[in-house]
Amino acid sequence: MHLTKSITEPELIQRCKNGGLKYQEMLYKHFYGYAMGIALRYSNGRDNAMEVTNDAFIKVFASINKYDPDKPFKAWLRRIVVNSAIDRQRREQRYKADDLTEAEHIGSLPHVIEQLNANDILKLMATLPQLHRTVFNLYEIDGYSHDEIAAMLDIATSSSRVYLTRAKEKLRELLSK
Repeated sequence: MHLTKSITEPELIQRCKNGGLKYQEMLYKHFYGYAMGIALRYSNGRDNAMEVTNDAFIKVFASINKYDPDKPFKAWLRRIVVNSAIDRQRREQRYKADDLTEAEHIGSLPHVIEQLNANDILKLMATLPQLHRTVFNLYEIDGYSHDEIAAMLDIATSSSRVYLTRAKEKLRELLSK
């Protein structure tokens, strides 16, 4: 995949490792849409997503020397964007332990909501509470396990399952309207 006629993605990444600001700008512009798409799934509004995206790129440029070129750059970037979104949520303290007191048991977990297509889910995601949306994204879209989610969000594994169940129930409820 060529960014321009004269530089490839691996070359661009290598030049960023060498500290070239011009190349950092090129990398930012090249992957901005991808990063912003991820950030939008985890954020309340475009402004917050833009801040998450910019925070993520700051982290990318600060740690680009740790990037392993034998692995896909997009996967590395995605993880940084997701972690930046979660860090932002922690700073904003949008979720509270009060919600966990109700989370004792909610029956068995249903399978992935097969009736919804991706566009329907993304449109409805904005209506979910922040923590529910985050757990849903991490589990269903990004493929993290409940144990990984629990560690990332500093919640119990069972709470991750509960939040996922609640998110799915809310999505079903909204879809049926």
